[in-house]
Amino acid sequence: MFDAAHLALAYLLLEWAIRVAMIVVIPLRRPPEAARSWLLLVLFLPVPALLLFRMIGTARFPMWRRERFDEVAPLRQGIAAALPGPDEQRQIARLARHIGGFPACDGNRMDLEDDYEAIVSAMIAAVDDARRSVHLQTYIFADDATGLRMADALARAVGRGVNVRVLVDALGSRPWAKRSMAILRGAGVDAHLTLPIRFASLRRARGDLRNHRKLCIVDGRIAFVGSLNVVDRDFKPGIVNDELVARVEGPVVAALDAVFCTDWHLETNRIPAACSIPKRCGTFTLQAVPSGPDYGALGYERLLVEMVHDARERVEIVTPYLIPDEALLVAMKNAVARGVRVTLILSKVIDQKLVRLAQRSFYDELLRSGIVILRYRDRLLHTKSVAVDGRTGIVGSSNADIRSFMLNAEISLLIPDPAATAILERVHKRYIRESDPLTLDEWRTRPRAMALLENFARLMTPLL
Repeated sequence: MFDAAHLALAYLLLEWAIRVAMIVVIPLRRPPEAARSWLLLVLFLPVPALLLFRMIGTARFPMWRRERFDEVAPLRQGIAAALPGPDEQRQIARLARHIGGFPACDGNRMDLEDDYEAIVSAMIAAVDDARRSVHLQTYIFADDATGLRMADALARAVGRGVNVRVLVDALGSRPWAKRSMAILRGAGVDAHLTLPIRFASLRRARGDLRNHRKLCIVDGRIAFVGSLNVVDRDFKPGIVNDELVARVEGPVVAALDAVFCTDWHLETNRIPAACSIPKRCGTFTLQAVPSGPDYGALGYERLLVEMVHDARERVEIVTPYLIPDEALLVAMKNAVARGVRVTLILSKVIDQKLVRLAQRSFYDELLRSGIVILRYRDRLLHTKSVAVDGRTGIVGSSNADIRSFMLNAEISLLIPDPAATAILERVHKRYIRESDPLTLDEWRTRPRAMALLENFARLMTPLL
């Protein structure tokens, strides 16, 4: 018969068994900076740490999903082999192909749009011109004015006999999902939630692996890729979003469509008809770079770090959420030491409190290193973009944070083309004009209590 003393001893032995086991397991499953936080939690709270690690400790999908991903590999490989590439692939493009599977291809046209309502109107106009197919993928699809406008356009396309397929992230759209999906399905749209959260099911490894991609592909010839969700600009009270979306035509659209078709098969177990390669219609070299747990961890992070290492004159990173890992921090510091001007264009308005605190915890270190921090005024700058030396750029859905690096399915449009990058840099110049520089002296005047909260939040972020 166990008494209280025996139970206490058993619990103590259990705690030490967990500590010893996790010392072996955690470093094999997480990057060093994340492992440190996990091990600290295990040291003080071994049993809760074990339960939490079981829930969110491994950024990996179950075997059935990996098998479905492999089933679509012939489609992706066929598209990749058929894309018309430039005579010489730059080193960054070769890395991007290793990450996402698609090469850089030439013969594309690209326009960048940073006016919110103009982006929505352009997407709806393209849907209204659709004759064969519309593939729409988004993190948020609301049933507000913007969502209803898009739903009406999709319904009109269905009425014309167009195949309309829609993927909406289950967690990102949770406040609106039930109503939005009812509206879409009621209109005949083939709509599905990606990564639905089923707590009773053990088929998925963890519930916070999300599909964060934003894609709209019309007739396999026009694509929109960037940061815009299908939701009103001011859907969060007191916050107005600014976005950036690339409208592209040409062969690169086939690679973007193949990414959508892969996600469609993962959620529906159905592979749409093979994507065709659009004809050359422009002069830009562009490259589709999907990333996320399906494609291998840290894909976007590797690309971003390599671009910073490759910089010779200037780096501009625009992101609403900045939680860099050690590799990105070192890359930016080394770039400054080489004489490169590293500019972070961040949003002064932030909509997530924990992220805001964690992000601010890096400012002192970044400013001391000589990195320039500009804070965009008045609105939430939700754009995710990078420009390096006027030669290479990125527009897409990936933030410069741990979540986009490890947990989210993301899509990036790599721009290994000086002429196209020049268009992106013009957008960045507007962001810079509408931002205020943050100095180290100014930053250090904040209250000490705020600094303590920021440091505590920084300890928490690697646990994601």
